[in-house]
Amino acid sequence: MQAKDNAVQDSAVQSYESQSYESRSYEAQIEPRASIQRVISYDTLKPSYCIKASDTDIETLMKIVQAEAGGEDRRGKLLVANVVINRVRNRQFPDNITDVVYQQSQNVTQFSPVSNGVINKVAVSEETKEVVYSALRGEDVSNGALFFMARKFTPPENAKWFDDNLTFLFSYGGHDFYTR
Repeated sequence: MQAKDNAVQDSAVQSYESQSYESRSYEAQIEPRASIQRVISYDTLKPSYCIKASDTDIETLMKIVQAEAGGEDRRGKLLVANVVINRVRNRQFPDNITDVVYQQSQNVTQFSPVSNGVINKVAVSEETKEVVYSALRGEDVSNGALFFMARKFTPPENAKWFDDNLTFLFSYGGHDFYTR
């Protein structure tokens, strides 16, 4: 198709160049191909995210999403990514993804895959990568959730803390989601 377009353009240019000055005036929109150019700068190609995120932050987000929700569907993965991003946006948490994921409170990590090392052993799927980039571009289905837990894997005393100190929003997949 490109060759056909080039042939048509070449023909138009040759026809244009062979016309007299008077007959060219109404066909001024046809220019020789050499003068047509498109400039694409790095800024044009640079992705736009809803939060500031370094390459390390993006990799960390992919790993925590895979570790926490690798067995869930797209929405389950998106919800985990949303919680991390919501925390970055909230003043009560660190201001970047990596610090949010590795944050400790009273020597306890916020995400179990960090404490048990699973975050460093996961192979991130293509679906997880796509979901993380969608979340970074602003796709959010979390209703502002800042916390989640997998009740069936959470010790009763920890589940009680969630229930007593946070506002339950909804359950999805294997997680319950909360806000303050």
